[in-house]
Amino acid sequence: MAKVKLYEIAHSRSGDKGEITNLSLIPYEDKDYGLLKEQVTEEAVKAHFGKIVTGKVVRYELEILKAFNFVLYGTRPGGVAAALDFDAHGKSLSWALLEMEIEQA
Repeated sequence: MAKVKLYEIAHSRSGDKGEITNLSLIPYEDKDYGLLKEQVTEEAVKAHFGKIVTGKVVRYELEILKAFNFVLYGTRPGGVAAALDFDAHGKSLSWALLEMEIEQA
């Protein structure tokens, strides 16, 4: 099986609320929804982000829309006002998710 980066088959956007970041993951084609559902799990996303995510990761499936929403807890210690990161709002985390590799059948 060949590996593929998520940006080759999906789109992502990010948002933040205090210490929490949410990431959408939307396949370009509906046929890839099942592949993403199988491989882009809460555990896989948490492992992919490593120390950036200090809390849990929750995946919400929006099957009718063929999309996912991931909520990452503990990505912005103290929220935006306290963040010393270059990207205080965590907008680049959507691209970081799209760098994740999965197996493509």
